[in-house]
Amino acid sequence: MSIKIVFMGSPDFSLQSLRLLAHNHTIVGVVTQPDRASGRGREIMKAPPVKTLALELNIPIIQPEKLSEPREAAMQKLQEWNPDLIVVAAFGQILKKDVLDLPKYGCINIHASLLPRWRGAAPINAAILAGDETTGVTIMKMDVGLDTGPMLAMKNIRIRRDDTAGSVFQALSKLGANLLIETLPDYLSGKLTPTPQPDEGTTYAPMLKKQDGLLDFTRSAIELERRVRAMNPWPGAWFEWNGNVLKVARASVSGEKGSSIGSRFTVEGRPAIMSADGALILDEVQPAGKKIMPGKSFLSGARDWESS
Repeated sequence: MSIKIVFMGSPDFSLQSLRLLAHNHTIVGVVTQPDRASGRGREIMKAPPVKTLALELNIPIIQPEKLSEPREAAMQKLQEWNPDLIVVAAFGQILKKDVLDLPKYGCINIHASLLPRWRGAAPINAAILAGDETTGVTIMKMDVGLDTGPMLAMKNIRIRRDDTAGSVFQALSKLGANLLIETLPDYLSGKLTPTPQPDEGTTYAPMLKKQDGLLDFTRSAIELERRVRAMNPWPGAWFEWNGNVLKVARASVSGEKGSSIGSRFTVEGRPAIMSADGALILDEVQPAGKKIMPGKSFLSGARDWESS
């Protein structure tokens, strides 16, 4: 079936879906976030990854600051494109009813969780932080609620013991794109009917803030290890040491005991900190202004690590 699609997305998670859609269907336009200032001096404007790919694919682009008011220009462009379907993958903005009602086949979202668990902005991070053994993607028809629309398809994966938010992000990006392409033909032909989400099991994953990466050593070691993985690569897990932020890129749990919660010691030549019930071993760290390094290498330049 030949239809006109508008794609909405911004980060790397969206790229695989855009590529496969462009290969299999006609994309008449892309809506993505505006370029943002980046770098230490905030002097460099950086385009969202979806914009870069859309330019490579010669697809028209708009970058509205918000699709909410004022949005005459953005809405006018959407009406000019006259899509039969809008596909959304990590766009980063809430769609209002007039946008949802514009396409004949509505708006389809690729959500990175097994709905209704982890509705919201940071489902991958939330799943790791909670210790979920599985996660996945849901293809859903959007409504005016926050990830509350009826479901078209779902596929899951196991969260491995060493998975970070970054590695799960990559896996679900590919999984979601493939599931979208598999699902669209039956949906567009009417063979596939959206199924309402169950009422039970609903949880929410709010947008992450830098402060979410702070390691609270009054928590258990396994909670802290999960936070390290859940906050990798952004915002990164961290705590203050010697007046500076020390980021933790990879950690593990040990039954070793320190003298008190927050005390610093070593375990098999690696830096460790006492939590509520055991040691969090810092396998890889990033001191302020430096690159990520093994914990053992960090100790060679941190001679006062074991001092209180």
